[in-house]
Amino acid sequence: MGRASCTLRWTPEDRGDLSRCPSGHRGPAAGSSAHLDSPGAAPGWWCATPGVRIVSSRPGQGARARRFALIGAAGYIAPRHLAAIHRLGDELVAATDTSDSVGVLDRYFPEADFFVQPERFWAHLRRLRGEGRGVDFVSICSPNHVHTRHALQALERGAHAICEKPLALHPSDVDRLIAAQRQANSRVYPVLQLRLHPVLGRIRDIVESAPAGHRFDVALTYITRRGPWYLASWKGDELRSGGLVFNIGIHFFDLLLQVFGAPQSSVVHARTPRQVAGSLTFERARVRWFLSIDGRDLARASAPEGAHACRSLTIDGQQVDFTNGFTELHTACYREILLGRGLDPAGVLPVIRLASALREAPLEPHGDDPHPLYTGSEPR
Repeated sequence: MGRASCTLRWTPEDRGDLSRCPSGHRGPAAGSSAHLDSPGAAPGWWCATPGVRIVSSRPGQGARARRFALIGAAGYIAPRHLAAIHRLGDELVAATDTSDSVGVLDRYFPEADFFVQPERFWAHLRRLRGEGRGVDFVSICSPNHVHTRHALQALERGAHAICEKPLALHPSDVDRLIAAQRQANSRVYPVLQLRLHPVLGRIRDIVESAPAGHRFDVALTYITRRGPWYLASWKGDELRSGGLVFNIGIHFFDLLLQVFGAPQSSVVHARTPRQVAGSLTFERARVRWFLSIDGRDLARASAPEGAHACRSLTIDGQQVDFTNGFTELHTACYREILLGRGLDPAGVLPVIRLASALREAPLEPHGDDPHPLYTGSEPR
């Protein structure tokens, strides 16, 4: 091929987001101009390694935009999915929600069809497929307890599913999705965007620089202020949300598994609608963890005045703060999926198993090794 380096063609929205091709070769520096081999060439990574070419996450000139549908358009997280689809140059053709408060569609896809009745939405997707205009992806932003069902329905209609966390509330449901994928020509892509957070590199550096056999002392703190609406909604119903362990904690439990290895033992000290706390032992770490939606806990965690969230890991006394940097991660996650590097159900099965075990474990309020913010008194 005669090229000395990889080449990435990008648009301004993509600039700086990708700097390495999948074979590990460096691309152009962030903010630099990418080189073009020919004016009409399709976008993508071109690598000096013979035969390496990865299709760009953004459709090339003249290429058909990928067609998306979305379920759960009125939900809290839907705007991040809509923004990701829009930024990557693709098209939303249909959306549904049992609530009709979906004005956000006008910001991104004002021409998208909308259905209040989910059965009409799914029938519409089936009809589009029969007409040869089927959707490529269904983005799932519905309540947690129906994620598995909606992912299966997407597969039945010949579409890939991009599913907001958690993929499922029970390990057996993940097994169902793995089996369904084998029978379909489509895939299910779980969203666990924290794996793409830039701070993760710093954590890996800390862990990889430690002596072999070293076991880290870790404190995980995640506090996010939520008002009375939270407990009045489906999120406050453990049967539908999975409780705080699934609804806000799953990102961090997944991170712990990625960095510190398999879990070996656990204790749950407290588990209420507002607070959950416990300790975990992994292959390479002892972790004390605390999750809360009670705003009063922000002051106890020494969060800045006026802060709405505190997300941090302390590893052998070194604090790693995740409070910022979340808003653009869905776009990065979609880009990874469209580049063929998305997660699969088997890859998230370990964290679903762990979260299920923590959700069902007997409480040991006076157990050993509590998180510093757990007082041992009756939790709120």
